[in-house]
Amino acid sequence: MDRELNPPEAGAGNRLAQGWLATLPRLHAKLAHCPVSTPSGRVTRATGLVIEATGLRLPVGAACRIEIQGSEQAASAEVVGFDGHTLYLMPQQDTSGLRPGARVSAEPAPCEPDDPAGGQGRRLPVGEALLGRVLDGAGNPLDGLGPLVGAEYAGLVTPPVNPLSRAPIADVLDVGVRAINGLLTVGRGQRMGLFAGSGVGKSMLLGMMARYTRAEVIVVGLIGERGREVKDFIENILGPSGLARAVVVAAPADVSPLLRLQGAAYATRLAEYFRDQGRDVLLIMDSLTRYAMAQREIALAIGEPPATKGYPPSVFAKLPMLVERAGNGKARADGRFGSITAFYTVLTEGDDQQDPIADSARAILDGHIVLSRSLAESGHYPAIDIEASISRALTALIEPAQFQQVSRFKQALSRYQRNRDLIAVGAYAAGNDPQLDEAIALYPRLADYLQQDLGQNVGYPEAVAHLGTLFPKMKHG
Repeated sequence: MDRELNPPEAGAGNRLAQGWLATLPRLHAKLAHCPVSTPSGRVTRATGLVIEATGLRLPVGAACRIEIQGSEQAASAEVVGFDGHTLYLMPQQDTSGLRPGARVSAEPAPCEPDDPAGGQGRRLPVGEALLGRVLDGAGNPLDGLGPLVGAEYAGLVTPPVNPLSRAPIADVLDVGVRAINGLLTVGRGQRMGLFAGSGVGKSMLLGMMARYTRAEVIVVGLIGERGREVKDFIENILGPSGLARAVVVAAPADVSPLLRLQGAAYATRLAEYFRDQGRDVLLIMDSLTRYAMAQREIALAIGEPPATKGYPPSVFAKLPMLVERAGNGKARADGRFGSITAFYTVLTEGDDQQDPIADSARAILDGHIVLSRSLAESGHYPAIDIEASISRALTALIEPAQFQQVSRFKQALSRYQRNRDLIAVGAYAAGNDPQLDEAIALYPRLADYLQQDLGQNVGYPEAVAHLGTLFPKMKHG
């Protein structure tokens, strides 16, 4: 860069002079996108989570810095709204020591003409250098392994993919879990919801899929969870083998709601980066509910009225904007394409499946896996409620013979569960219902099929073959 900016010494060769002159148009194009000054304003009010400032004209989403008395470093903030000439700012960290009239300035914009955020958004690290690392929602390392050497930088804002240019979901993704592979088959590029209350084994199931899924890259977003669970998930559930091909973005419950939102967007942006390179990515987001709660905190703080059970309308607008970024990428001329297969956990408070976030997520996802508390309490792991779960891409992924076996499995299981109390007390006499008799005979094998040890990996071919042994007469159609 110094060589480009400093003119050649007197008497240098014509070739050096011509090379220096050739760089002038490129330098001029870069400098045209760099700010010539840094505008600033003043803090006029700080109430709850929101800081009000005047004297600045910045768009929503712009990054700012707020001077804090007694601190050498300024606090990072983001414009989340405005009212006339007043900007509403949401800080990313603690603002203890903030005083009236504190200076607020815009963060220097990156000098990149093709910046999708228009030079106002944050640019965070992406790339191969992040594999095996644990980062916070702002892209800073949390694992103590030093700086991200060799990382690239990209904005969080990306243009939406044209739905007509996306490759269809046509290939099975092996997740290593027998019940999902055989009965709730997931396709490459599908977006699934994992609906569960607290303490029913959703983290264990996520860890199994992270370790056993046939994906090249894993991106894990731990959004709004307890800090203790972050380390436990990385060390005990994901494990060293899973972390080696993964990037973990952790924005626990004790960080600002803005950083929780950014952490979810950052994890999705990392998945998009690897997908655009033509790679298959597994995106695990835990949880979508905490993401919605973070948006609710921000929306209520800036005065947006609540609508459904305390959730403002912007929450239900943000969810599809995040989820739709996952999925298959554009098909190239050779037919190959990258993909993001996403699993989003959804917390159902009190196991209420009609929770507004759960209901909204169910409508925008490509299927849902429901975990049952009663199954978990009986020692049944993974505690998947097959009757309440569905994969919307199932019929496009499996053969008709397997679909018949899946239907037969669910019918037999449902028939047994509806009559379970009668069977338990001996009120049912064998021979009265041949179909129920068959369900009673099959139930031990059905229950065994649905259970799997945490350290066991059951591939897709093995799961399908095992399903065929349950209904041998239907194995060939």
